[in-house]
This record gives sequence, C-alpha cells and structure tokens, in this order.
Amino acid sequence: MIERYVRPWLEGQGFHLSILWDPTDAQRFLLGLGFTLGLAIASVLLSLVIGVLGVALKSSPWRPVRQAVTAYVELFRNTPLLAQLYFFYFGLGSLLPMVEDADGHAVRMIGNFQWAVIVLGLHSGAFQIEALRGSIDAVPRSTIEAAQALGLHGRKLFRHLILPLALRNSLPALGNSLAQAVKSTSVAYAIAVPELLYACNRIWTDNFNVAEMMQVLLLMYFILLGGCALLMSRIEARFRLPGYHSR
Repeated sequence: MIERYVRPWLEGQGFHLSILWDPTDAQRFLLGLGFTLGLAIASVLLSLVIGVLGVALKSSPWRPVRQAVTAYVELFRNTPLLAQLYFFYFGLGSLLPMVEDADGHAVRMIGNFQWAVIVLGLHSGAFQIEALRGSIDAVPRSTIEAAQALGLHGRKLFRHLILPLALRNSLPALGNSLAQAVKSTSVAYAIAVPELLYACNRIWTDNFNVAEMMQVLLLMYFILLGGCALLMSRIEARFRLPGYHSR
C-alpha cells in the first residue's frame, strides 16, 4: 500500500523517503536506531557504576586513591569526547592482540561497539562522580546525625541512607546525562559503529536523499530526547520523598 499510494504522492511532493518502501533501507534505519538505544543505555549504566565507585573512592583515607579519581575526572571532563574515542580505539585498541571469530577470521579483541560503550561510559562517568558528590553534600546533616543516633555508621550509613538519598537528589543530573548519552552516540560514527547517524549516512549516500534523511534524523533524535525527558520526569515523581524534596 505504501509502495502504491504513499510513494508516488511523496515523490510528487519532492520527498524521497526510501525507508518507507525499501526493505533494505528500512532495516538499516531500524538497526541504526537499535544501536543508538543500545549505546545510550549501556553507557549510562556503566557511567552510573563508575559514578558510585568514584564517589566511594573519593572518600578513601588513602590520598593516592583520591588523587587518581580526581585525575580521572579532570581528564575526561576536559578533553574532547572524539579525541578520547580515537585514543582508545586506535591507540589502546591497536596494542591489544587479535583474536579469531567463529569463522576463523582475525578480529579485534574489543570491537568498535564495545569501545564506544566504554568511552561513552567513562566520559559520562566523570560527570556522574561530580553530580553524585554534590548530591551527597546536599544530604542534610541532621538526617545523617539522626541515622547515626539510631546506630548506623560507616558503610551501612552510606549504603542505606546517604547513597539512596544522593541518587534521588541526582535524578535531574542523571536525566541530563541520559539525554547527553543519546546525543553523544553520534560520535560512534567516527569508528564505524552502525548507529543512527551512520545508518542515515549510508541511506542518503545510496539514494541521494540527504535533505529528507537529515529531517528524519533530526526528528528521531527529538523523539528520543523527548522520551528521555518524559521517562526521567516520571522517575523523579515516583522517587520523590514527601517533605524532603521541594520545588
């Protein structure tokens, strides 16, 4: 039906949206969308783990550990994401030994998708550490003292009180990180990860429909980021503590 009715009308209006009637282009587009979502979700989860570990290490009694975390944060916050991606993929990646895949071909030990997740996670993790640290500082001192009076100290205090409240406080920052992660997935184009931008580039290269695919690409990112904003607003409302969070 699309091929018979929609395609002639769209082409009559000057729009060549091959993803609507070409199965190959549609598959490439959907695959790119899947890779974008996978990169965003995996990198955000990795950044959260790094953020929690980094905050815990920031409070370490050993000064070299604290300095190492600070150096990591400063390095990844103050260097370009693309430069970091190139350093890990072409620099460190070239030092790793090659392995054989299921077909007996020599391939990289860590593929381009895995490197993209690692770099995006490390980059976002540096911001998560600072966001969580600020959220921990925002936990009221009176609340901590009340928990200590009830017998919570050390790791139990951090795990059962400070960290849960800090995570709630950091939800707005986490929403920003999620949105940034979705946008940052386009950098993976530089190492041939077939995410959304890469897929659209392949499509408009084959069909000479740059203008149309640019509009589709912009619309898809707008939808994805709008979905992230809606999801995070729901999560913030769900985990808001009555009498604790104020607008």
